Amino acid sequence: MTISFDDFMKVDIRVGVIARAEPFPEARKPAIKLWVDFGPEIGEKKSSAQITTHYAPEDLPGKRVLAVVNFPPRQIGPVMSEVLVLGLPDAAGEVVLITPDKDVPLGGRMY
Repeated sequence: MTISFDDFMKVDIRVGVIARAEPFPEARKPAIKLWVDFGPEIGEKKSSAQITTHYAPEDLPGKRVLAVVNFPPRQIGPVMSEVLVLGLPDAAGEVVLITPDKDVPLGGRMY
């Protein structure tokens, strides 16, 4: 299936920095609660991510990540997830976060 460039532009993917991370023991699958700061235009948003294989909550603050910021909020157990933090599967299918390899301003839109 192909999509148009206009369809692609509807997905708003921005860079943010993880401000806070906590264990999420109530989740059905092991996960971490994240608070991601996207800068003054978007602000801080919550998310839940199944990233426990490669990441510990204490190692995540300060890490820049990419996330979809224009999906509707989704209830995940007791947490309302406001953004979808993006990752790729490793060889075993476990999530590796997508991060910029250079310092970029918070809230920058992917293109």
